[in-house]
Amino acid sequence: MSAAFRISGAGRLSQAKTASFSFDDKSYTGIEGDTLASALLANGVHLVGRSFKYHRPRGFLSAGAEEPNALVQIVRDDARKTPNVRATVQELYDGLTANSQNRWPSLAFDIGAVNDIASPMFSAGFYYKTFMWPKWAWKDLYEPKIRAAAGLGVSPEKPDPDHYAARYAHCEVLVLGGGAAGIAAALAAAETGVRVILADEQAEFGGSLRFESGARIDGQSGHAWAQAAIAKLKAMDNVRVLSRTTAFGYYAQNFVGLVERVSDHLKSPGHELARERLWQVRAGRVVIATGAIERHMVFANNDRPGVMLASAARTYLNHYGVAVGRNVGVYTANDSAYAAAIDLKKAGVNVAAIVDLRDNPAGPAIDEARALGIEINFGRAVVSAGGKLRVSSMTVQPKNGGGERTIPVDAILMSAGWTPSVHLFSQSRGKVAFNDETKRFVPGTYAQDCVSVGACNGTDGLDATVDEAYAAGAKAAKDAGGKAGKGAKPKVDAGESWSRGMLGAGPGAGPGTTVKAFVDFQNDVTAKDIRQAVHEGMHSIEHVKRFTTNGMATDQGKTSNMHGLAIAAEELGKPIPQVGLTTFRAPYTPVTFGSIVGHARGALFDPTRRTATHGWAASHGAVFEDVGHWKRAWYFPKAGEDMHKAVDRECVTVRKVGGLFDASTLGKIEVVGPDAAKFMELLYTNPWEKLETGRCRYGIMLREDGFIYDDGVVGRLAPDRFHVTTTTGGAPRVMNHMEDYLQTEFPHLNVWLTSITEQWAVIAVQGPKSREIIAPLVEGIDMSDEGMPHMSVREGKICGVPTRLFRMSFTGERGFEVNVPADYGEAVWEALWAEGQKHGATAYGTESMHVLRAEKGYIIVGQDTDGTVTPNDAGLDWAVGKKKTDFVGIRGLTRTDLVAKGRKQLVGLKTKDPKVVLEEGAQIVADPKQPIPMKMIGHVTSSYWSENCGRSIALALVAGGRDRLGETLYVPMPNGTIEVEVTGMVFVDEKGERLNG
Repeated sequence: MSAAFRISGAGRLSQAKTASFSFDDKSYTGIEGDTLASALLANGVHLVGRSFKYHRPRGFLSAGAEEPNALVQIVRDDARKTPNVRATVQELYDGLTANSQNRWPSLAFDIGAVNDIASPMFSAGFYYKTFMWPKWAWKDLYEPKIRAAAGLGVSPEKPDPDHYAARYAHCEVLVLGGGAAGIAAALAAAETGVRVILADEQAEFGGSLRFESGARIDGQSGHAWAQAAIAKLKAMDNVRVLSRTTAFGYYAQNFVGLVERVSDHLKSPGHELARERLWQVRAGRVVIATGAIERHMVFANNDRPGVMLASAARTYLNHYGVAVGRNVGVYTANDSAYAAAIDLKKAGVNVAAIVDLRDNPAGPAIDEARALGIEINFGRAVVSAGGKLRVSSMTVQPKNGGGERTIPVDAILMSAGWTPSVHLFSQSRGKVAFNDETKRFVPGTYAQDCVSVGACNGTDGLDATVDEAYAAGAKAAKDAGGKAGKGAKPKVDAGESWSRGMLGAGPGAGPGTTVKAFVDFQNDVTAKDIRQAVHEGMHSIEHVKRFTTNGMATDQGKTSNMHGLAIAAEELGKPIPQVGLTTFRAPYTPVTFGSIVGHARGALFDPTRRTATHGWAASHGAVFEDVGHWKRAWYFPKAGEDMHKAVDRECVTVRKVGGLFDASTLGKIEVVGPDAAKFMELLYTNPWEKLETGRCRYGIMLREDGFIYDDGVVGRLAPDRFHVTTTTGGAPRVMNHMEDYLQTEFPHLNVWLTSITEQWAVIAVQGPKSREIIAPLVEGIDMSDEGMPHMSVREGKICGVPTRLFRMSFTGERGFEVNVPADYGEAVWEALWAEGQKHGATAYGTESMHVLRAEKGYIIVGQDTDGTVTPNDAGLDWAVGKKKTDFVGIRGLTRTDLVAKGRKQLVGLKTKDPKVVLEEGAQIVADPKQPIPMKMIGHVTSSYWSENCGRSIALALVAGGRDRLGETLYVPMPNGTIEVEVTGMVFVDEKGERLNG
């Protein structure tokens, strides 16, 4: 089909570069640089969708991200079917295939339009009052039907074959918005030398300068100035310019989420290109320059295809070279619509009439329109639009009533004024303020280090906007440490300025009327729906919102919120500020799951982490288990061995000779800084100030409530450096716990925290022969008991690579833990293994590790504790500094219930039949003959067969456990009751003599 509405010589696109595309299986031709919307309009297509509830015909309302109507499905192949794409922002490429949504069997003839006829049944809040009876019908009838009808578009059924990227970035100044204000702010900040990021959602920068024909800056057109300024910024090393990038969320501490559309505009994006990129930006200061959004007029049938915002028609003309009609009507309460009429008239489009709700407006735009011979009707209103699949007329009436006049048109351009885009400001937790003079909500109280400039700040006029933005950019950079800039402020030679306007329903759609005058186009919310909500008791704007769904569609009410608020305020008889403003939440525009998830899907959804020795273990027959994200060697069976025989052999060998165990998965954190010891004193129960360099200490970390949170051995490498180990599963939360307290409770401490879990491979060498196995490979470390006593740490070399060598034990035997850079982990393991073979040592896995530590009564946090265990409950009172006056959890430990008698305490258990192994988690009772439900006094936390003890052993939490030593308790099981004796927790070497061999 021919692009009959493309105007020769208009716009900025080169007609030499054409692109073919299809919409609902019809072929069309557009121009590279078009959006799908501009290309369809160039071909005379206005009908692009059906509304959600009433299935009314819908066309384009806008030319940007605020579009509520033109939601289409973009199809590349069976797996790449993207629903709910705004045609106004989808860039055209050769071969693009788009389909309309929410219609059957076709867009022009939609059976669902019967809902429009039955609309009295679907008034506001009908879903709260219907489907209540009969009760059985909800599950089997109502819910399935409602769910089938809900939603827009169809999701693809095949997996998404595209990939998505993610990046973190830091900058001193982040500028959000690439119009005149954003560009001016970025220029001012960039000239000071600080790092600047400028982001805008459009493919081309300029904002409203893309359609403002009257703007001139620095002696050139506004659009030309914008492109020259962007080229200058791109050439600067300290500036990153991001087009096609939407700031969708403003979070705490100047953390802003951006999503960049990387390849959706390309015909055949290579697989190496991500489809989208998520930017997570931490900024020193944020300059918000997001502009303002034009409001529509609220009148009967204002949703007909061809009825659109004046700024949209102007954008399609001045940027894309497309006329939205041949005989256009204008309905306005604001000067900006005059500019659209003037530009269209000059381009050869007939402007049938301008209908201005104001009585006697005056100004250059009005004078120019009159000079061009355009009919202007003051003090009048458009009370209805004619047509069905396309607007065909507008009915005009004096605003206070009187005779009607019908004017034939094929498009109606409307403007009720401009609403500052305060979405990101509101997301930053800033509080907006209502300007009663201009009837606008503008930024008021700031909660973060940001500033709003230009139209989003309520600033009118291009000159004032550029001045304000340039000053704000310079100040933001200066506050961030930038030097004085040497650049010149852009000089505005000419500009356009619009202010005022109207809020709420226009004449003909006021109280007492039943016409469909739409406030929220996507959710089919009309002015009478808002009034009905108020009549039914919804006096809060948030209640009105939920009752009517106004502002709850994918556009989040960008064009509807202020109208809905004004209508509700009028009905309530209250000023607008007293009714309130709905909350703006992230995301600003819809964000794909792909961009949020990134690479975290498929095999990477729950990533498998492997240690440096994984390959060696696999080649030596290890059976693995999952521990969090880690694959850990569980046991190493030899020929003919099952798990039990393998574990028995490993445990015996470790105690008789020695064994090697991969402990790399233990969390490792470096605490560094002049106040490192003070920080450790506050985070752990133990004292740390007097711990000597080169020594280690077992540490316990509590929560505020006094319960054990984590534990591990900590080595002091220097007066200002600690090497902290955590449980495998606890590493991330302990790091977060530390950072949380450092940043919020102890920010005065000069400390840095670094996760080094993956930096170091850790090889535990345990057993009587452990020193003989390690010593031949170690350089620069005295391995004697005097030179390296138990619970000490030394730095030196092993196998020629750096090592942090800890003398510590989780088996109760003489033991060492060899920390080496992870890249050398497997090589060092193989060298140690070769030495170990000379002595008959074995490799052992996590199951043997559990048995060996249980034989010594060493606890595992999370297994022998359950979130309600204190150090005293676990028999670890000795690890709590008696002279300490403060640490996290110290107050919790003094709570009455935490020091009360009868608390559950960790004890050992021995079954009367030594061959019976208890089940972990089994409940314990004092009297097995008591009636059911029995009183449970504890449970088994760890239970194993110990070949070294020749019997089963167990640990358990038992009420008043330490007072029950020697007592017989009972473990009821399905096959009978098991008798157990309460014992101490140590089953091997109670005096600890084996720690020194």
